[in-house]
Amino acid sequence: MNSRENQLQAFDRLLTIMDELREQCPWDKKQTMQTLRHLTIEETYELGDAILDSDLVEVKKELGDLLLHIVFYAKIGSETNDFDIANVCNEICDKLIHRHPHIYSDTVVKDEEEVKQNWEKLKLKEGRKSVLEGVPKSLPALVKAGRIQDKVKAVGFDWDEPHQVWDKVKEELEELQVEVKAGDQDKMEAEFGDVLFSMINYARFLNINPEDALERTNKKFIKRFQYLESKAGELGKPLMDMTLAEMDVFWNEAKKQ
Repeated sequence: MNSRENQLQAFDRLLTIMDELREQCPWDKKQTMQTLRHLTIEETYELGDAILDSDLVEVKKELGDLLLHIVFYAKIGSETNDFDIANVCNEICDKLIHRHPHIYSDTVVKDEEEVKQNWEKLKLKEGRKSVLEGVPKSLPALVKAGRIQDKVKAVGFDWDEPHQVWDKVKEELEELQVEVKAGDQDKMEAEFGDVLFSMINYARFLNINPEDALERTNKKFIKRFQYLESKAGELGKPLMDMTLAEMDVFWNEAKKQ
């Protein structure tokens, strides 16, 4: 691995290239924080895909793309004299030191859970009125639900045992079925949301990341369906002309792969 000196040289090289691109490249000169935003989100998802695939070569590449975006935002901030990359780095350093008193002060903690609880307490002392203020509004709903549950758990608002959460899941499923039978679309949607929220909560008690679990199923389904498509292609028969029973034969073959 590279020495600290080499790491700093590499970062300095990136900053220099960013300065040059911002001055000389027509595309880079036009970018604003607003135009970069959707690209940053896309890069974040690409990093997430690489992590799920355990593709460390791609992880390295995607981290570079994200780092470029961070440097880009800092460069734009420096042009308006609001902040630069040093401000960004120093602010996160100060935050980390402040929120890790068990490392940088005399606070004693017994485990990871107490670290998380202290983290939330410190954020409230910093002026936040709610522990949920730190949950981004634009997060995908599935991810947001998990973050909400993590946040409230840190201040003690949580179930004690997994079976209690499972009982809640069953209760929400029963309430959903009541509304399904009643045929009220709005209430069905509300109860379906409650079922998903309680399932995400149950996943947390099982130490399962629901986003990762669902994406794993997505990838599995895609792989099996594409196998089905390829077999149908070998037969020269469009899927829409096949019966479900015929498709099930290839689907079950795919499951054995």
